[in-house]
Amino acid sequence: MRLWFLGKGGSGDRDCPTLYATDRDSYLVQGWKTDNPETVEIPHLLLGFLEPDTFLDAVLTDTGRGTFILTGRPITDDETLRQLTLAADETAIEVPKRERTYYGATTPRRRGRRPVSRVPA
Repeated sequence: MRLWFLGKGGSGDRDCPTLYATDRDSYLVQGWKTDNPETVEIPHLLLGFLEPDTFLDAVLTDTGRGTFILTGRPITDDETLRQLTLAADETAIEVPKRERTYYGATTPRRRGRRPVSRVPA
């Protein structure tokens, strides 16, 4: 798998976790290990490095402490792992990349003005 570096940050020395684009229309996400080999923990700021008009096609669970838990396919092949600098508490997963095609609100908005109720002074 070929990797293109997109950005990193989140640890004390700002060296990792890391986000890469791949030649397989996916993202490789290097993050902190969890109890599940299919999940990593990443800082919110890592999503700021996604390619324009794309998103991770995976569920992100907010931990409430500035990080997400993200699920994907564990990276196990030696060729790809040799391209990474993994700390002892890190691992990597592959997540599908999708093109963002919708930029509106999730519910229809009313057109026109709504009356403002005024409270007597």
